[in-house]
Amino acid sequence: MINTDFSLPVLHNSIGIMTPFLLAGLGGLMTELSGMLNIALEGLILIGAFFSIIMAAATGSLWLGLILGVLFTVLLATVFGYITLYLKSDVFITGLAVNLLVPGLITIISFHAFGTKGVLIFNQLPELPILDGGMLNGIPLLGDILFGHNIFVYFSLLLVIVFYIIIYRTPFGFRLRASGNNPRAMKALGLKPRHYQLIAIMISGLTCAIAGAFLTFNLEAYTPNISAGRGWIALVVIYLGNKTPQGILVAAFIFGLTESISNYAQGFLNIPADFILAFPFILTVVAMVIMSIINKRRSNDPRF
Repeated sequence: MINTDFSLPVLHNSIGIMTPFLLAGLGGLMTELSGMLNIALEGLILIGAFFSIIMAAATGSLWLGLILGVLFTVLLATVFGYITLYLKSDVFITGLAVNLLVPGLITIISFHAFGTKGVLIFNQLPELPILDGGMLNGIPLLGDILFGHNIFVYFSLLLVIVFYIIIYRTPFGFRLRASGNNPRAMKALGLKPRHYQLIAIMISGLTCAIAGAFLTFNLEAYTPNISAGRGWIALVVIYLGNKTPQGILVAAFIFGLTESISNYAQGFLNIPADFILAFPFILTVVAMVIMSIINKRRSNDPRF
């Protein structure tokens, strides 16, 4: 029989843990479908996390802080997109530059504004709203797992539906995918693929900012490198999810479940803590190898 005393908390926490992976993955999916590999997700999460919480602390409002954090992150994403698309910079090098620039930029701002390069604690912030399922909480297993999370979790789940509709049911989605699959056809119709690519990058900035705000608002603090590789894992989630919103949801949950299990395992397994903490990243490498093998076999299979 399943030990619900252990499994229910693990599954419940998995839903929350997967949220940054899901948000960043959905944003990265838009750029991937437009024909660009956005490796700047890590830096975008980090800048969103920093500016969201300091703006929330300055204004006394989580939502105003989130909006301002989104604006700062989308601005950075727009600059990244402009340099890549219009100044013809290599997207990989520019994305890597964003990931390297952001931590240093945050350190400078933090030192001059708060007098520290380390942890910033904001314990006077309002609490994030928690959704209580009410009568639905009584549903066996499902109620215990799905309810009791903050509003960011349910917003990310809603985005899966919204992104599915946008990608597969709207003219913008068709043109976005055409920008990646057949840019020449787009140009023949008088459309400019890079316009859609820039919008996709801006959308990735939006979702990464929300992912970053989720991390800092939950912690009520900003810590250096709070993103902790989530942007890189989000890239794997995109491919593991077969580049679809619903697939990304499943892949994000797998990584969330893995991290949740590793968190609980520290208390009762006689395994070095460093190995347990590294387990999500080990899974990332394994997933990348498996996807590489699958893609290679598909490319060699005449049916594909």
